[in-house]
Amino acid sequence: MRAVGYFREAAPSSVAKIRAESAPRTGRAPAAESIGRQNRRFLDYCEAQGFEVATTFAEEAKGATTAFGQLIEYLKRPEKGFISIVTPSPATLADDTVVAVARCLQIERLGAKVQFMDATAEDGADALGIVLESWSAGRDDGMRDKVRSALHRKAVRGEVLGRPPYGYHVGSRNRLELVDDEAVVVRYIFKLYLQEGLGIRLIARRLNEEGLRTRRNGAWSMVSIRDILRNRAYLGTYQRLGVRVPGTHPALVSPDDFRHVQERLSDRRTNYSPRTVSGFLLSGLAACGSCGNRMIGVSRRQAWTRRSDGSAQSASYRYYQCESRTNRGTCTYNTQRAEELEENVHQQLANLDPRSLATAGDDGAVIAQWQAEARRLRERLQQIDRRLSRSLEAAAGVKLSSEKLRTQGMPLAEERLKAEEELRDAEWRAEHYSSAVERRRTRNAALELLVSQWETLDLSERQQLLRELVEQVKVSDEDVQVLLKP
Repeated sequence: MRAVGYFREAAPSSVAKIRAESAPRTGRAPAAESIGRQNRRFLDYCEAQGFEVATTFAEEAKGATTAFGQLIEYLKRPEKGFISIVTPSPATLADDTVVAVARCLQIERLGAKVQFMDATAEDGADALGIVLESWSAGRDDGMRDKVRSALHRKAVRGEVLGRPPYGYHVGSRNRLELVDDEAVVVRYIFKLYLQEGLGIRLIARRLNEEGLRTRRNGAWSMVSIRDILRNRAYLGTYQRLGVRVPGTHPALVSPDDFRHVQERLSDRRTNYSPRTVSGFLLSGLAACGSCGNRMIGVSRRQAWTRRSDGSAQSASYRYYQCESRTNRGTCTYNTQRAEELEENVHQQLANLDPRSLATAGDDGAVIAQWQAEARRLRERLQQIDRRLSRSLEAAAGVKLSSEKLRTQGMPLAEERLKAEEELRDAEWRAEHYSSAVERRRTRNAALELLVSQWETLDLSERQQLLRELVEQVKVSDEDVQVLLKP
């Protein structure tokens, strides 16, 4: 097996945090190691394990992430083969446990695995499990057990833990009681799905057209409809913390109807052929001219039988649709074929006078733009980390297994990786776009490359060049407007 080393001097605060987390388990506190010491240990580790040393990546400055970005690019190479990423400990992988989890998942997603040199035979080989165990070890186990025990006793009695589902409120005995107006809507949703045969999207549209609102006075979406159709609470059964207590509150659907609904949902989920769907060029740029919401890429596959000879035919269609219409059915604007819309944008850029890019703003505006973009991306990373932290908390509280943490965390880790790459790009531009002249030169080069090599550039390259030039693509029935960045 080939091994890649990743080295980094953990920040002092990280070492202190790991000390608190690992001392109860190991009886010793880890100390910060120099890059040279980590490299020597890596070579010894590879020799002992029989690994072939492929290469190493080391962060040159504390708090830097440049080497990790280079490691990710290395793992994206198709010829890399089977690789293990070897690093001393979770604290070396990242200063923060949530970020360490994200990095484990990012590496796994690219077909490699993480191995910690400090791990013992008792720890096992699952890096994600080691990170989770290291983090959990420093928590107050006694208090956590007491809280879990108290919540379990409440669940056994059928007492409500957390927010009640739509159609109910928490009554005087801490049990679920009906909210009459909401209960009518729940029964209506099951009727539309089971008896009238409407799909989830059409049900959301019907409710919105009839003026029915969610508990928070919002529009109905596909997600909220699906959650109601899946919720066993409407059988009169309360289920939390692995405890299921039937008959604790009034039911809103019969067992037979609920079973039929689940069967239909399962049929719709499994009755499809696997297919690869490529990304959409204008994701994040296209906006609906009717309601202002973003346009999202949608793929549809149709199959039919030809009347002339009875042969099976199929075709795939790609288009952009307003997010409001897709998820809630609230927008009148329908669709725009992806190929036609993207070619429209291409032609508008091809006909663009390069002198229109000359209004790039003064030097201060150039720097301020990319600094603002970097702040936005840092806030986005914080939001992703909060979501990942909730999954980590659930796994530590034995509500999630390590595998479920991996399943839930993988999309978040991918989202974080993309945001990290965009942040590095924004920070580089904030540093190197020292003047408006430099910015205009770069934008003119981007326009020339985009127009001349539109067909040969891959999707990610075209997207990056478009984001260099375009603020928004405003799409309506009558017109498509390509709005340039100021």
